[in-house]
Amino acid sequence: MLACVTMKMLHHAKCFQRLTIFGSVRALHKDNRRATPQNFSNYESMKQDFRLEIPEYFNFAKDVLDQWTNMEKAGKKPSNPAFWWINGKGEEVRWSFEELGSLSRKFANILSEACSLQRGDRVILILPRVPEWWLANVACLRTGTVLIPGTTQLTQKDILYRLQSSKANCIITNDVLAPAVDAIAPKCENLHSKLIVSENSREGWGNLKEMMKCASDSHTCVKTKHNEIMAMFFTSGTSGYPKMTAHTHSSFGLGLSVNGRFWLDLTPSDVMWNTSDTGWAKSAWSSVFSPWIQGACVFAHHLPRFEPTSVLQTLSKYPITVFCSAATVYRMLVQNDMASYKFKSLKHCVSAGEPITPDVTEKWRNKTGLDIYEGYGQTETVLICGNFKGMKIKPGSMGKPSPAFDVKIVDVNGNVLPPGQEGDIGIQVLPNRPFGLFAHYADDPAKTASTLRGNFYITGDRGYMDEDGYFWFVARSDDIILSSGYRIGPFEVENALNEHPSVAESAVVSSPDPIRGEVVKAFIVLNPDYKSHDQEQLIKEIQEHVKKTTAPYKYPRKVEFIQELPKTISGKTKRNELRKKEWKTI
Repeated sequence: MLACVTMKMLHHAKCFQRLTIFGSVRALHKDNRRATPQNFSNYESMKQDFRLEIPEYFNFAKDVLDQWTNMEKAGKKPSNPAFWWINGKGEEVRWSFEELGSLSRKFANILSEACSLQRGDRVILILPRVPEWWLANVACLRTGTVLIPGTTQLTQKDILYRLQSSKANCIITNDVLAPAVDAIAPKCENLHSKLIVSENSREGWGNLKEMMKCASDSHTCVKTKHNEIMAMFFTSGTSGYPKMTAHTHSSFGLGLSVNGRFWLDLTPSDVMWNTSDTGWAKSAWSSVFSPWIQGACVFAHHLPRFEPTSVLQTLSKYPITVFCSAATVYRMLVQNDMASYKFKSLKHCVSAGEPITPDVTEKWRNKTGLDIYEGYGQTETVLICGNFKGMKIKPGSMGKPSPAFDVKIVDVNGNVLPPGQEGDIGIQVLPNRPFGLFAHYADDPAKTASTLRGNFYITGDRGYMDEDGYFWFVARSDDIILSSGYRIGPFEVENALNEHPSVAESAVVSSPDPIRGEVVKAFIVLNPDYKSHDQEQLIKEIQEHVKKTTAPYKYPRKVEFIQELPKTISGKTKRNELRKKEWKTI
């Protein structure tokens, strides 16, 4: 059982052992690399047997990372580093858990002493994939300060919104964004500390690299309650302004054990590479908590911009065993000639963040011999549903509920719907609230309350469950198109469109129609080779293609070719913007 972490080292060890249970590492065989789980027998037993008690006090740095340091010192852990970073220019950083601990304690002292930050103060972190980003994550854990990550693609206006709405006391960034921060800092009354990761000094900023040289590595980790706020993540803002999603020390620090142990199936012998942007919750999922809960190595590649060949070369050159990326990345990778790349170490591939299409998974399997195990979750949650090793994979499905949640499809009144019937994807939160769920939207109790319906937290996504218990994503609730009595989700239509050779990207929304109420409209970015084609003829070809690929009533009755799709900073299509454009004249 998970013992109270306030007791002495023996009790810390019990807590740690309970959290990080893993099976023996099985030998890999060419014919079943993708089939055999390392940490569980099968889905049914995993779901039935999973139990995790929540202690009154919990801090991931003290109760997990420092325990791995003890295991490392005792020779009870494989020689894998805790952290392995490259940048494509020949530079490389490797830290053991002991080194990660020492450096993060130095960083923690800088936050507490030089920046005068108190427990509960808020720290905005906007850095690319550099080692300091990981140190900042752990330093905030050690000091009890609340971490608020942001992507480096934020504009000056974005940063101002985040600083003001979060009331952040400190910001950590680099040379690129420091001028933008300086321009808006006078408008941010709570901001009193600025740290820069740079080789150069900047007036009004503490230079982190220089400060680390003289900082002490003696630091006592704060004693945080499990339900204290640990971090806040701004959502992607696909509809309206981004919301601040608050997570506690237990919701991610303990809750993501589900991801690390079962979906990622990690052990201390694994090397995990997640390509997510550092500004999003997916990086907390798969670049911090999930791998380190299991004692695995976090691998990071500082790619200034995405290049498919660089990703393929990295997977081939380094001993990466588990790879996690978005569907878009896999889609771009399979378009390359992969015959010359040999992924000798790779044994498990997962995807999350957006639905992955069956054609991409089939191409990846044909080229690598490995399946892609899709997972589904949100900024507000840990893994909700997933395809797990040992399960039959149904192409296009997001799998079955994770051990963390009781997932149902519910109607507008919160009643559970039968298999095959579309509704809202909900997580049961009454009478017992699951621990892998966010605490609230910061400073927005009305929005928090709006997510509850009866006994369920409503994800805002539409879907259905089939007779075998597999869940299928249909669309975001506000993306549903109602035409002539039919409910049409954009995802399936976009899949069909994207299979046509002329289509580079597409987005589908509702458009007003005097007869049908609304119809499907497709906004399409053409591949360069098709831009000179007769557009009217091309529209007819695309429409006929969709009719043949999916149910005919779903085909786009309206088509518009555009240069680019409006997107959020995280790269998600802003369908709401396109939809407003269609309906504003009504």
